[in-house]
Amino acid sequence: MSPPPALVIAGPGTNRDRDLALALELAGADPTIVMSTELVDHPELLDDAKLLAVAGGFSYGDALGAGRLLALDLNVRIGDALREFVASGRPVIGICNGFQVLTRTKLLPGALGHNAHGRFECRWVVLEPQPRSRCLWTKGIEQPIHCPIAHGEGRYVHPDPDALAEAGQIALTYRSTNPNGSVADIAGVCNAAGNVLGLMPHPENFVVGRQHPHARQGSGLDHLGLRLFQNGVAAAAEM
Repeated sequence: MSPPPALVIAGPGTNRDRDLALALELAGADPTIVMSTELVDHPELLDDAKLLAVAGGFSYGDALGAGRLLALDLNVRIGDALREFVASGRPVIGICNGFQVLTRTKLLPGALGHNAHGRFECRWVVLEPQPRSRCLWTKGIEQPIHCPIAHGEGRYVHPDPDALAEAGQIALTYRSTNPNGSVADIAGVCNAAGNVLGLMPHPENFVVGRQHPHARQGSGLDHLGLRLFQNGVAAAAEM
């Protein structure tokens, strides 16, 4: 079986596109990085893709709000095509700025605001996969996931987190200290169908053991973020 083709959307100012492509490649996909401007000019690129990923970073320098302008680019120009991609059940993931983009395009519920303490956060955190979640990206993952965060607008906001939990849409929570004040310690959510995941932390930056800050002591090696991508790629291969 050939590796499922994946598209990694990058935009002006994003800086995790290569990291994300590497994570998908290690998980068994055939990733291609495409600039958002190229994708809106050639939306047919979505036709052959089995998986879509929106990279993190600081698209458009976070002008007018994190992810706002990149979301506007995608929503206005290819919004219908993106919604069709999601409706087809194909896996979609947005990380950090990509998560902000997915909420602003209304492909995911809720919104991201400034960190509650008003400071940029850059540190490692521990994520707890939620067993009741319908998210295909976290399916079967029981061990916590270690990965770094790097954001100033990562506070997840939703008016009814209990309803999200009841619907199985809370995919990941912060097991370590909540670094940004997110409601109900939410680190990642999925759509109602479970094929779209958005999260603020960066699992693509812990896909090989040596990336962990305590790798030389043998710590954290059972908590790779790679498992998320393996789930996504496995689901894409079945499409």
